[in-house]
Amino acid sequence: MGFVILLIIGAYLLISAGVVAGAILYAQKHGKSAIRWGASAALVMFLIPGWDWIPTVVAHKYYCEKEAGFWVYKTLDQWKAENPGVMETLVANKDAPSTRDGDDTNFTDTYLLNPRINKVVQEHRVSSVIHVFRHEQDVVDAKNNLVMARYVDFRAGYPSGVAGIAPRSAGLAALKFWLVNRNCAGGENNYGEFLQIKRTFQGVGK
Repeated sequence: MGFVILLIIGAYLLISAGVVAGAILYAQKHGKSAIRWGASAALVMFLIPGWDWIPTVVAHKYYCEKEAGFWVYKTLDQWKAENPGVMETLVANKDAPSTRDGDDTNFTDTYLLNPRINKVVQEHRVSSVIHVFRHEQDVVDAKNNLVMARYVDFRAGYPSGVAGIAPRSAGLAALKFWLVNRNCAGGENNYGEFLQIKRTFQGVGK
């Protein structure tokens, strides 16, 4: 797949070079500004695949600064104090079975960590125009839907690799490697802290 992408990019660069050279020759032949025509042709050829690069970068930065982060609303000790005797009855579900509502780019996954605690993962595209996705994970008390901890991050583009295979709905956007940004600044650290909280609640019966 990577080789095919390189071939496509190489072919487009050759076509672009030909278009720019043609525009310069046309300008010289008709007494026009070769620099202006060449630059205009280069800009058009760049914008065909790259028009969404700047909007994507700006939107990703905006959402990261506005909404991304990690929050603990209730610790395990607080939850145990509010639910006396429940901890001893809970055993972690093997492999945390899950259910999905939605498709590959707009979905809600619910993981049954134990008979009382769920992990809810939600992801959706923030705009139909640009490829920026909001990713949220919550540790939830299934009895009352109370959120104990929350992690929010944003990604841009479609990362390559086994864990980042783009859905068919991505179309040509899946080839735009320059759009890819897997996390907000500090996103990996926030996720690590969230995992610690999740594991604490998941194994409360051990």
